[in-house]
Amino acid sequence: MRVLIADDHEVIRGGVRLILSHDLDIELFEAANGQEAITKTLELAPDLVILDLSMPVMGGYAVAQELRRLAPRIPILFFSIHKGTQLVKDVKAVGAKGFLHKSEASATLLQAVYVLVLHKGTFFSDSDETRPS
Repeated sequence: MRVLIADDHEVIRGGVRLILSHDLDIELFEAANGQEAITKTLELAPDLVILDLSMPVMGGYAVAQELRRLAPRIPILFFSIHKGTQLVKDVKAVGAKGFLHKSEASATLLQAVYVLVLHKGTFFSDSDETRPS
């Protein structure tokens, strides 16, 4: 399984890497801004993009819209410090398959990855909508 972590904070990317490294079958890549996320997604064809909402160069919503156009089969998991029902509606509207609040990462990030990649489901932690397909 190949996962791209797109976040402008190196410490967040490192934390996500640490959590996901417990699964030896996950190959991890990183992007530090929105444009780099698009470039690396097209170059690497990951099985999942974990995407921060607020990034320099190009924000998460714009990245998601572009990835839906260029790589529609690659699921996107939004990963943010922001939360709320409207946010979940917004990330769904741009085609994301999941949303996870950063404070929940240690408990549910690996589960979210499995649901999105292995089960082809959805994972929306703020709305209790987690479904394998």
